[in-house]
Amino acid sequence: MAEKIKSTTAGLDTPRSARTRWLPRLSPNPDAFGHATENFARFMGTPQFLVYMTVFCLVWLAWNTWGPESARFDSAALGFTVLTLMLSLQASYAAPLLLLAQNRQDDRDRVSVRQDRERAERNLMDTEYLTREIAELRIALREVATRDYVRSEIRGLLEELLEANDDREDGGTRRRRRGPEGTDSMPKLNPGGRER
Repeated sequence: MAEKIKSTTAGLDTPRSARTRWLPRLSPNPDAFGHATENFARFMGTPQFLVYMTVFCLVWLAWNTWGPESARFDSAALGFTVLTLMLSLQASYAAPLLLLAQNRQDDRDRVSVRQDRERAERNLMDTEYLTREIAELRIALREVATRDYVRSEIRGLLEELLEANDDREDGGTRRRRRGPEGTDSMPKLNPGGRER
């Protein structure tokens, strides 16, 4: 019975059709816009900007106070309303631009902190690796023969050789003495390769 009743209206699972836009969607390049706002925010933080704004306000006030009556465009009697509106408009645009520049700086700082953390982790891993290698080298060096050990072994062998040599000389078996060149007497070869 439930199959027979079908709704002709669209349910929640059916997407709505897109509305037509009266105005085109603005999509400025966020990097270029952010770069421009950072430059503007950087300029607003300089003494030059303060000097320029002070000179602008002084010229405005002087012109609208002492200038010709017909050329004045802001009334001093009304408290320079147009100047007040201009400064509040400038402040209303400056605050979001400064926040945008600050957000971009926060993003850069976040990336920098992440890179610093990764670099610190790599340095820690490298340090731990070097520490393990040094520990292995120390363990291996304990098994390596020291200079004193090698000298004592050589002395022991030399003493044994001298004793064996003394025993041979006492036994009547003498080995051939070395020649003046330090080699056992061997037949000499002439340059042709034959024995002399």
